[in-house]
Amino acid sequence: MFLKRIEMLRDTIPNQAEYPFSIPAIQNFQQLHLEKNVTFFVGENGSGKSTLLEAIAYKCQFNTAGGGRNNTYDLEASESALGNYIRLSWLPKISNGFFLRAESFYHFASHIDSVRAWEAYGGKSLHEQSHGESFLSLFLHRFNGKAIYLLDEPEAALSPQRQLAFLKIIYDLSSTGECQFIIATHSPILLGYPEATILSFDSGEIKKIDYEETDHYQITKYFLDHRERFLEEILREEDDE
Repeated sequence: MFLKRIEMLRDTIPNQAEYPFSIPAIQNFQQLHLEKNVTFFVGENGSGKSTLLEAIAYKCQFNTAGGGRNNTYDLEASESALGNYIRLSWLPKISNGFFLRAESFYHFASHIDSVRAWEAYGGKSLHEQSHGESFLSLFLHRFNGKAIYLLDEPEAALSPQRQLAFLKIIYDLSSTGECQFIIATHSPILLGYPEATILSFDSGEIKKIDYEETDHYQITKYFLDHRERFLEEILREEDDE
């Protein structure tokens, strides 16, 4: 594990009432101590998990549109508003790694085509593969060595079966002690990774929770156990409205 602590430099924030500092979990954030090689950020959309992950990528000098330090291309609205106001503590400091933004992966794939860097991604254009295949090509061929990987909703292009394959990739890389993962996700499959730290952004603060406490687990389990009743309740609510 390389990244040990994330701190908010609160005294340097010009206006704490402005976005993203007004997000409750960010507003109350002081510091995080990372304990495991695999850490998950969970929370509803807008809870701040992707905002913090992007700020970490910015401080790592990764392209905040997606990529590593050497991937230079521009994408509108990809700047980190939080990046200048956090401090990262390392032991040891590393520079290798990658930031995956699922929502802008198409632009990253276009960048790789433009510089003809296919060899590092399996020898084939990412655009010539399905969305899920291109994600797995990235994970299998680009992820290696001493590195930190910051992934924002990697499950977006992965079927349940491929999410399981991705769990094996995470295990193979992190079990060597040479790779660290911080992953923002909505996937109850990925969250099931054994002995990972899960940090919830949903209660107005960032706090550690167990897998079974996540909404992702509870809602999915309830749906699978009580599918007909669950759907009847949801659809009846919509009819009543």
